[in-house]
Amino acid sequence: RLVEAGGGLVEPGGSLTLSCAASGPHLNYILVIGWHRRAPGKEREEVSYIILGNNKTYYHESVTGRFTISRDIASNTVYLRMNNLKPEDTAVYSCAAALGLTRIGTKTIYEYEYWGQGSQVAVSS
Repeated sequence: RLVEAGGGLVEPGGSLTLSCAASGPHLNYILVIGWHRRAPGKEREEVSYIILGNNKTYYHESVTGRFTISRDIASNTVYLRMNNLKPEDTAVYSCAAALGLTRIGTKTIYEYEYWGQGSQVAVSS
């Protein structure tokens, strides 16, 4: 189970931190926890993820340098710190846990099975 918190309304240039607390019997099998977003009228996109085995991270090019993903092992929580927010960051953000993956050539695709409830992030003046 994934429970999110931290969405809201912020002015351009502002910051927000989303959290994603994981629990349940499959906790020890999670490979990756990722953050995704879906803006109105657009497809869902993977924003960032963290590989739990080695703490390696990935960021979509549109958020690189502004967003930071991190984890607190003791509380099984993953955070997404979002700085310098822009109107185009407005979306519903969801965290997801992947227990498996598929490799196509050199690309690794994580198979997200469990999803949080979604958090609205609105960036507007």
